[in-house]
Amino acid sequence: MTEKQYSMKEALLFSQRIAQLSKALWKSIEKDWQQWIKPFDLNINEHHILWIAYHLNGASISDVAKFGVMHVSTAFNFSKKLEERGLLEFSKKENDKRNTYIKLTDQGEEILLQLLETYKPDGNAVFSGALPLRDLYGKFPDIIEMMAIVRNIYGDDFMGIFERSFHNIETEFTEENGKLRKAVKTNQELA
Repeated sequence: MTEKQYSMKEALLFSQRIAQLSKALWKSIEKDWQQWIKPFDLNINEHHILWIAYHLNGASISDVAKFGVMHVSTAFNFSKKLEERGLLEFSKKENDKRNTYIKLTDQGEEILLQLLETYKPDGNAVFSGALPLRDLYGKFPDIIEMMAIVRNIYGDDFMGIFERSFHNIETEFTEENGKLRKAVKTNQELA
């Protein structure tokens, strides 16, 4: 058995510091997120499921639960509500009858795109809190240490999906008049 390289006091201080900061940050994020999606009659879980379905394009309920950091029953129940509203479709794959898959409907994608267009950074407390750092350093914080912690907890698959969703935004969306819009693909890009 190897000797631990940290003291109990150090471990407790780190754990409590992360817990308190995460709770404070989440409270602010939750409030901003709820305000953003409220006009679309969505809750945070529903919006997160739409987001995941968009980026994974045919995700299993297990994938939604994993990436959405929610229980499988939560992912299924909220997906069912979204299906009832016509925003998601459920399906089974011919070679995989055990898993249930979800896919955005056209109406679901439209709501998600409208949400992106209505995002207002100045109404977001976390964004506003990070703005002085951007002004000072010329960029937003990379939060590399937090990403490393999350990678160590949830694994490379989780971080791969995480990165893919942000890559999709960078490559599939343009900014027009201060609003995000899905880029129109040319015939050459479609081929």
